[in-house]
Amino acid sequence: MKKALILILIFFSSKALSQNNSLSEYQKATILLQTNNIDSAYFKFKSLERNLPKNDTLYSYSLFYYTVTATELEKENRLKEKFDKSLAFGLEAFEAIEKGLQYFDSEFKKRKYFMMKNIVISNFGLENFSEAKKWKEKLYTAKINNELPEGIDQYFNFDYFTFEKKNIWGYEWFHELPKDRFGSSFSKVVYYVYSTDENGNDKDQLYRFQVLMFHASNSSFDYVLTKRLETAKNEVSGTLYAYTYKEDIDFGQLQLDIKEILKGNINPEKRKAFVAKK
Repeated sequence: MKKALILILIFFSSKALSQNNSLSEYQKATILLQTNNIDSAYFKFKSLERNLPKNDTLYSYSLFYYTVTATELEKENRLKEKFDKSLAFGLEAFEAIEKGLQYFDSEFKKRKYFMMKNIVISNFGLENFSEAKKWKEKLYTAKINNELPEGIDQYFNFDYFTFEKKNIWGYEWFHELPKDRFGSSFSKVVYYVYSTDENGNDKDQLYRFQVLMFHASNSSFDYVLTKRLETAKNEVSGTLYAYTYKEDIDFGQLQLDIKEILKGNINPEKRKAFVAKK
């Protein structure tokens, strides 16, 4: 009896010690987060989420802040064009969000779709266009099911890169190519080009490239690229007939075209062809 009592006391003492250690680590992690030490806070919250029992009261809190820190690191690396890292953090954050759906409210669920969009951007940055397409299809499915939150329910950012101190943002609209080619004007994709401030943030919108529906019937293409000026000076605008696209847009080719035009190749004698990575 005495031996059994000692074992019970050891068990509960160990459990209490473990809980105290977890609480101490959680408190350290929150202090790191409050002092903007995101990297260190991320590792601590990640460890807590991995090791705490699901029924521990600290688990959901650790999961939430693990999601927050992974999301912040995803964003930080994506904006620095470190797409291999942003993709890794994005996939990690997405997995954490999926776990959190049973613990948190509908506001938390919105994170899922914005992270899908971020994963698309990272794959574009790595030229993993086939993988990006899979994640875009998830967004389109969510659109059909009326699941997308405001801010991503009509269009989404799918590409981002910098060029000569300019920020280039690619956006895609969910709306499909209309059957009536003459009743309205329609852009499936728009790339916005911004000047930047000393910190690399968007300053002025200089111009935009629109993948614009071609109004006349043409068996060769459905869209043509156009350039529209905003605040830019000494720039050429208009329709760029060297750059056309079928309804199922080759996004690898489109990204390459945008980069070529930014270099000044507006009307090339021979369009540079995109070659997918093997």
